[in-house]
Amino acid sequence: MKNRLAFLRRRNESPGSNPAGKLDKSMKSVKPTPEEALKWGDSLDKLLAHKYGLAAFRAFLRTEFSEENLEFWLACEEYKKIKSQSKMASKAKKIFKTPLFHFLFLQNKSVNLDSYTRDHTKDNLQNVTRSCFDLAQRRIYGLMEKDSYPRFLRSELYLDLINQKKPSSTSTSSSS
Repeated sequence: MKNRLAFLRRRNESPGSNPAGKLDKSMKSVKPTPEEALKWGDSLDKLLAHKYGLAAFRAFLRTEFSEENLEFWLACEEYKKIKSQSKMASKAKKIFKTPLFHFLFLQNKSVNLDSYTRDHTKDNLQNVTRSCFDLAQRRIYGLMEKDSYPRFLRSELYLDLINQKKPSSTSTSSSS
């Protein structure tokens, strides 16, 4: 029976299907100290600026099936780094055509963006500039900062990182 069900285990262990709360194996080597992880509690910016922090936040959002805000924010950050106007226009159209963009902006699901922001962003795509997603990105950031970020700071994943104990050379436990 165990051999017959082994295919399920392999499917769950395939790349891209991380179990909830698990980080990529490559991230384990850059695990932060509790002091570093504690700094992420200062601001969402500090969390997103740290490679492991970003991965941990993404893993947490995955457990809540709510990583679309982070994915959109990251796409905007990548977009702002583009220098060429033609590449910028191409990337803006690509973002606009992704299912993620449609999920966030056009189907009125899950993300509570107001109609002004939706319309403003859509209008900005007529004349693509480096700032055409800025308003939407700020609103998405605000949603993460007020909602998912505080939940992340209370999550077992984050609490385990800040409360991790340093390995001791001798483990003497005495109970009297």
